Amino acid sequence: MCRHLAYLGPRVRLSDLLLDPPHSLLRQSWEPRRQRYGRMNADGFGVGWYADAAPEGEPEELAPARYRRELPMWADANLPSIARTIRSGAVLAAVRSATDGMAHSEGAVAPFASGPWLFSHNGRIADWPDSAAPLAAQLPAADLVALDAASDSALLWALTRARLEKDPSLAAALAAVVELAAPVGGRRLNFLLTDGAAVAATAWGDTLCYLVGERSVVVASEPHDDEPGWIDVPDRSLLLATAGDVALTPL
Repeated sequence: MCRHLAYLGPRVRLSDLLLDPPHSLLRQSWEPRRQRYGRMNADGFGVGWYADAAPEGEPEELAPARYRRELPMWADANLPSIARTIRSGAVLAAVRSATDGMAHSEGAVAPFASGPWLFSHNGRIADWPDSAAPLAAQLPAADLVALDAASDSALLWALTRARLEKDPSLAAALAAVVELAAPVGGRRLNFLLTDGAAVAATAWGDTLCYLVGERSVVVASEPHDDEPGWIDVPDRSLLLATAGDVALTPL
């Protein structure tokens, strides 16, 4: 369906994550190695990143920056120069394979964002849009009208955001949304969520792995290189990571 990744650690160029590895997200947009559903991810891409802390005396800027396009990653002539000049210690990025019957627009491309959070969904809710009714009933009408796009990912993000606004626990929010969505057609519910300090993720119906460095962590749909150290996350697991540390819990 899609491929996505999150990174926490020392500041790196966006190109170090998105473009340069031998099996980077760029390559996964046309040649994913572990993708079980769909062959390519040519229906858009996006990247979100967090700036450095504000200089002393200036207000702290919590909201991350985003760059999203509805064209394939390989077709964006601006991305290489952008990615090689921006550095960040917290990044979330995705390439999209759209599902029939859902929006084909920039608003449907991850990462979704609000306040300090970035979110991505790799997967599918079956029987859309009929299956969405029980999920939509969990939200006020104002939230439904304000969805980024008519897609399962946008709806799942709205549900996640609603829980974060009540309790900022990343892991608790994702676990709650999986519990809601799985019984009503949530066949594949691989989520990534970050606030710039931690990353939460779910493995539910599709591949997920992670790589821990001395002071860093990458969580991704699939490895972006063939170096040792990548660890597969068991299906139906919840992951919570900070730079250099990962904990797994069964879902």
